[in-house]
Amino acid sequence: MGNSSSQLSKQLINEYQELTFLTKQEIILAYKRFSELAQKEHRSNIESLRIPKERFLTLPELKANPFNDRICTVFSTSEQEDGSMSFEDFLDMLSAFSESATLEVKSHYAFRIFDFDADGALNESDLEHLVNKLTGDKEDTKLSNSEMRQLIANILEESDIDKDGTINHSEFQHVISRSPDFVSSFKIML
Repeated sequence: MGNSSSQLSKQLINEYQELTFLTKQEIILAYKRFSELAQKEHRSNIESLRIPKERFLTLPELKANPFNDRICTVFSTSEQEDGSMSFEDFLDMLSAFSESATLEVKSHYAFRIFDFDADGALNESDLEHLVNKLTGDKEDTKLSNSEMRQLIANILEESDIDKDGTINHSEFQHVISRSPDFVSSFKIML
């Protein structure tokens, strides 16, 4: 173990392993990456440190993800709601994106990431945000209004089981359960 990873006690590593879907090696690697994101003057007290969202967005795995901002927001426990993350927030994020995480865990966090207004349901506005994140919202990639309305109507027709105009968490889980590629595509590598 290097200097930054040796700061985590074996007991703490074991506790993190019990609370996450991560292996000991993944936890040590996560600690090393978190330490690298931390400024040098804060490395001695890394467990209480919060790293700004902007610094997390420099990680290649998040930088390339169209939902990077939402990911930081969803996993952050910051009382200021600024998307900053503690080491434990970072571990929670890595755990949810781990190949070992269950479909239930992955779908729970995916739903929260896609629920842009955080109202507990995916409505037309959330679905429009989702499509724009996936296709791009620049003029050359953006869907026309009629294409967007048709796509959202198709998504709701397929997913909105109770026909209330939104997709709730259980409807989302039902759709995800029929998509075997979801689990393998919903991951971030360490």
